[in-house]
Amino acid sequence: MASNDGSDFRLSVLNPGGRDLEQYFDELAEPDATTHPPINFHGFAACTGGSVHRSTKNAVEEKRPILLLLRGNFRATERALDDCEKANRTAAVALKETGLHQIAEQLRAPAKLARFVRIVTRAAGCIATTPEAAEIFRRVRQKRDADTVAFIPTPYPLEEKPWDFSVPPGQQSGIFIGTREWDVPSRNHLAALLLAREICVATDEPVTVFNLDGRKGAKLLEELQFPPGKLRVHERREPYADYLHEVAKHKIVFQLDRSRVPGQVAGDALLARTLCVGGDGTVERIAFANFCGEGRNTGQLQTLALELLKDTAARATAIVESQWRGAERLSFQAIRKQLAIFFSRIADHR
Repeated sequence: MASNDGSDFRLSVLNPGGRDLEQYFDELAEPDATTHPPINFHGFAACTGGSVHRSTKNAVEEKRPILLLLRGNFRATERALDDCEKANRTAAVALKETGLHQIAEQLRAPAKLARFVRIVTRAAGCIATTPEAAEIFRRVRQKRDADTVAFIPTPYPLEEKPWDFSVPPGQQSGIFIGTREWDVPSRNHLAALLLAREICVATDEPVTVFNLDGRKGAKLLEELQFPPGKLRVHERREPYADYLHEVAKHKIVFQLDRSRVPGQVAGDALLARTLCVGGDGTVERIAFANFCGEGRNTGQLQTLALELLKDTAARATAIVESQWRGAERLSFQAIRKQLAIFFSRIADHR
């Protein structure tokens, strides 16, 4: 019998044909630059002490429940599902990319949509990291039992000391822009930068942004004409831990993303022990409900940002509250329990 907290549950995450190397999370390693951090779908494996695979054979041989990722043209996923069924493994499926624009892009080809419907209908269950993806799964499965589809957010190791990147609120300064994609309309990266510029002028707080678009991105940023010395630009990717250290130095993370993504920008803010303002991802709506973009216009978000930048005590209180919400619904312990209950349920259905 499974324990009530799911402590004896182990999950194998299978990304068939994916680029990530196999990874085992028997113990949660401290942050380093050589392994994939325990976030996104690696987080599902990590929070259960499980593993991540790109080889179906290796995943099946572990004799554990399997979370099978839908990626690419779905052919490798369908073949992997065949192998899981032959080996009598309980396999749930999940979309690897779940922003609304990403789902639309993936399912616009008739043959690919047909393959998606076959896989989702055949699988023992479906896990969605956003409520919107869960609705798609439920409608595709039609009359099959509703409790074989679960909305389970991606977890974050909030209870693990090595993953606490906090900086005392009195030592934080400036605004960190959480988005970086100019060419994805729903990210609203330009709008976020323009609004951050206004906030910068009003508060004299510097703005930090990552530019991974080289000269083109640099020219775009130059055209925005931030006040001299107030725009800090990072020009290359950094190891995840270094990136979180940078995020943690800021009073707020700011974005205007409307993509309905799982919410890694907000998840990064949680690990950095700072606040995320704006955005409508899953983590934003759960941990930063009082500051997210759900039901708020840009003017309201600007007001919230100004208040948090000026009031250290209010910001410190908000950080404590967001951490409490995160621990309750997004921590490794919370998500491990949800996964254990869900896989037990769909195993019974099989």
